[in-house]
Order: sequence, then C-alpha cells, then structure tokens
Amino acid sequence: MTAPRVNSVSGQIFTPQGWITGTLDFDQRIASVRAAQAATNATPEPCRSEGNLVVPGFIDLHVHGGAGRDVMQGGDAIDCLAKIHARHGTTALLATTMTAPVPEIEVALQAVADAMVAAKPGAATVLGVHLEGPFLNRERLGAQPDFVTRASHELIDRWCSIAPLRVVTLAPELDPNMQLIGDLVARGIRVQIGHSAADYDTARAAMLAGSTGFTHLFNAMSGMHHREPGVVAAALAHAEFAEIIPDLLHVHPGVLRAAARAIPGLYAVTDGTAASGMVDGEYRLGRQWVHKCAGGVRLADGTLAGSALTMDVALANLVKTGLTLTRAVRMVSTGPADYLGLEDRGRLQRGAWADLVVLDQELRVTAVFAKGVQVDIADAA
Repeated sequence: MTAPRVNSVSGQIFTPQGWITGTLDFDQRIASVRAAQAATNATPEPCRSEGNLVVPGFIDLHVHGGAGRDVMQGGDAIDCLAKIHARHGTTALLATTMTAPVPEIEVALQAVADAMVAAKPGAATVLGVHLEGPFLNRERLGAQPDFVTRASHELIDRWCSIAPLRVVTLAPELDPNMQLIGDLVARGIRVQIGHSAADYDTARAAMLAGSTGFTHLFNAMSGMHHREPGVVAAALAHAEFAEIIPDLLHVHPGVLRAAARAIPGLYAVTDGTAASGMVDGEYRLGRQWVHKCAGGVRLADGTLAGSALTMDVALANLVKTGLTLTRAVRMVSTGPADYLGLEDRGRLQRGAWADLVVLDQELRVTAVFAKGVQVDIADAA
C-alpha cells in the first residue's frame, strides 16, 4: 500500500480537551494538533458559523451491509460496505452477522478475516466481527430469522479461529449459569445483552458476570415496566455503555435523550443494511428480503429490519434531538472507541490513527481521511 503523504486540515478541532481553532498535521497517524496563534483555551462547544469542524472518524460497531451488499454474502461484500460507509465518515467498523445456519455464519466470518488481511486504502478499517446471534431468544428475534443455535465453547473456539470476534450479542436467560459470558469475557470479547426477554435480575446477573453492553437499546428486549422491570431497566440503572440506533424510527427522540442522561457511554450505531447508501427498493438481509422506503428498512410484515442509516446522518439526528454537538461527536466516535478499549481511535491527538472527518456548519461531510488516506466521497448519497 502506498504510504499516505503528509497532510493537514484546519478549522475548529475536537480534541480530548475540548474544541480548539487550529491545524491538524498527519500522515497515517496524527503528528500534531496546533492551536492558532490567536486561539484562546479549548471550549466545550464550537461556534458552528466559524468555518470547518474537524472531528474524529466515526466508528460503527453494528453494521450489516451497505452499497447493496450484505455481510452474510461473504466474498467482497465486506470491502463494499467498508467503502460506502467511509464516504459518510465511518473510518472503522465491526462487520455484523445475522442469525443463520452455522455454515453460513462461517462463510461470513471467513470473508471478514480475508477483508482484514487485504484491507483497501481509503475505506473504513474492519476491526473484526460483531456476532449478532445465533444465541438469541426466539421470543425477541425482531427481524432475525429463526436459526437460533445453542451456544457452546466448542463453537466459539472454532469461530474465534476464523475471525476476531470483538462483540457478541446474546440473550442471557439462555446462559443460566453465565458460563458462556465468562468464557467470552476471558477471551477479551465484549458481551452485549440483546434479543432478550430476560427480567431485571437475570440481566443484572449477566452484567455482574461480565456483560458490558446492550444491543440496539430498547429494541428487541424486555422493557421498563415499573413493577416488572426487564433488560431496559437494568441498562438504565447500571450500564456504563450501550448502543442505540438514532435513525429517529427505532427510538423516539425523547427516549433517546432519557437514555443519554442515564448511560454515560451511550453510543450510536447504524444497524445499517445493504440498503445503506442506496435508493429505495428491495435488498438482502441475511436470508431475508427487506424493503427500503421513506428512510426505513422493513420486512414484508412491516417489522423494522435494521436501517439505511449512515453515521453522518446519525450525528445530525443526535443534534436534532437536542444533544450538544460535543456529546453527539462522542457518541459516534469516542464512545465506541472507549467501549472497545481503543486508545488510538475516536480522538484527535498525537499518535492516534489519522481517522478524521471534516464537516461544514450544517454538519455535512466535506472530507474524510482514513489512516491518513483521503476517501473519495463524490458518490456519497
């Protein structure tokens, strides 16, 4: 791969200390962040009317597809989705599987492993796999097809030998002794509660056993009844991290804001499908066909089935709900990096990967750099 040339961008830069006006110099990694000579101390919020906003590249920990391709197709589907999402500011992602027969999951895992070895410049870095299923509760499958599989250490051993599992979604009520959770945590895998009908006590037990996240909070999980609390109640009461889909269809803006107040590390995901970056029409989602229309993606019966969201739209939607730009940027960049324990992503500081997004005052993407290589955003929808 050709080494990226030394480059620089100027504007209001989101640093770990706050927003500064200055210049960021980089090659593959950030060399320096220089405040303008007349700049004052860092501020908690930028002035959106004063030129470019430079923010860390977006990190999407739950994405099934894009550009008409689905992770479960294998082959070059991973490269295609890494390219289309990069055009919308995503510079790192987890390729996310669907519940499916074991051989089909393994085809997808092998494709992820191959894509990671032969990574393409100017595209999002594939960090590994988010295994969404097949260890789910049939009562809370949502748009997942019914190929639920009983978890086993042997199966996890085999899958870890194919591709790096970074996040695993499971229903903890199907792991009553929490042994699988313990095994996954011991391997350094983040365990998320999702597609679950667990009650509060079971969800809390899973958290105490090492589960640290929640998959698309509020969706496909037991809720918040005041006398029969479920997974949502456990998340709001105890979680440090949880993912949420800010397409303004999966979760009402008021509920999103309530979650943001309760969960310090709440972060955004797209749950994007093959329909992401595409016109309205029919697309694959695992073994199923889904329809994109009016900004949503649904099964034939109307069930929401992932989304067509991209992270630039997610950022704008978070601000639209009333969150500050600072909190919104953290939810699309720093928060996901913190959840995975990545100190060299999701922040603009010396030594970090040169993953950055330049926005105009309307929060539209005007430039993207992935490991210092400028992404071609000309075809971004």
